[in-house]
Amino acid sequence: MEASATENDAAARKAIADHIRTLFEGPGSRQWYDGYEAVSQTRHALQCAQNAIAASAEERLVSAAFLHDIGHLIDLNGRDKFQSGTDAQHEEIGANWLGQWFPPSVTEPIRWHVAAKRYLCATEPSYHASLSLVSQRSLVLQGGAMSAGECAAFEKTCFSADAVRLRRWDDHAKDPEKPLPDFQDVMAYIMRSVRVSVL
Repeated sequence: MEASATENDAAARKAIADHIRTLFEGPGSRQWYDGYEAVSQTRHALQCAQNAIAASAEERLVSAAFLHDIGHLIDLNGRDKFQSGTDAQHEEIGANWLGQWFPPSVTEPIRWHVAAKRYLCATEPSYHASLSLVSQRSLVLQGGAMSAGECAAFEKTCFSADAVRLRRWDDHAKDPEKPLPDFQDVMAYIMRSVRVSVL
């Protein structure tokens, strides 16, 4: 008996989610840049998704929260670039790669979450001091706080408000002791966020 369209749909979504999960169970499970942060990329991603869920965010934003730093797991030379003083542009790498399967409502907040950090540094005087030391260092490589003109342009960008929300969840997702959500529960958000046209 041939599989139904619903079964094929579910199988395709699961295959995409499983592919992503291998990245988090592999390179993502190691300490973030060999100890630059107190958590692994996977713990950070799960906490970021947890923060989005706690904020009653839409499923697409929970997915974006979990996936926002996947560019670090695709470009494994990012650590060397960081150490040499070069911006690895992980947000662009991740958003472009995820665009194979996910809609802009997932990928664009990811693409703009670094710009959101630069925006918040320019618009909130206390924000910079709240960043981890690694985020402060990477900010310099990423262009520093935005100018007034850059802030105005950013505010007009589609998904900029979502990127700011994502950025705040990101900043509060680096606790090595905080209990984590179930990995499979988070992956369910990922599967439901896959763009239907790729199935």
